[in-house]
Amino acid sequence: MRQNPSFTLADVGEIRRVIDANPWATVVSAGDDGLVASHYAVLLDEDREDLTVVGHVGRPDDLIHGLGSREVMLVFQGPHGYISPGWYGDVAAVPTWNYTAVHLAGVPEILTTEENLRVLDRLVDRFESRMPEPRGMWERPNDAAFVTRLEAGTVGFRLTPTRVVAKRKLSQNKPVETIEAVIAALGADGPYANAALAAEMRRAQDARTGGSA
Repeated sequence: MRQNPSFTLADVGEIRRVIDANPWATVVSAGDDGLVASHYAVLLDEDREDLTVVGHVGRPDDLIHGLGSREVMLVFQGPHGYISPGWYGDVAAVPTWNYTAVHLAGVPEILTTEENLRVLDRLVDRFESRMPEPRGMWERPNDAAFVTRLEAGTVGFRLTPTRVVAKRKLSQNKPVETIEAVIAALGADGPYANAALAAEMRRAQDARTGGSA
């Protein structure tokens, strides 16, 4: 991802927020047969305050990615959407796409069976907690034998990135009145209404102007 100083996202807390809110990641590596990509849910390492993440891949994706022996990149995509030039008013303009994205790269550490089980358990709890009747990984009708077989089909990893590129392109290079017009358009009815992107732009704009984030 090409970096642009106007759109650089460097605050670790904000990058963590983007990862936490958008855990469905694309795992990319240069495999023996060329580039390969997989898709998995990845979480921040709860024992760390940096950008270390934990997750798993299903076998044989560990072999395809050379997990633990070569660099992989994790791509996290935040809110994104089309921006119409008509929202800018009577000025020369072309369409664009606003987005937030985070790229973490490094050589992952392979987790032990016990560590992987803890990560899988946490992963289930993360998403099941929103259900009216959450069902944990160890709850019936699952039993220990079932969970053990499940874990054996996965390879857990921890990635402490050695390269981080994070970008938040949210019309920061436009006048304040244009930014407000885009936020309003995204929040209104229409073919490109996008409440999540409007909220992300509002957060970024309030941070720049001293408003409430």
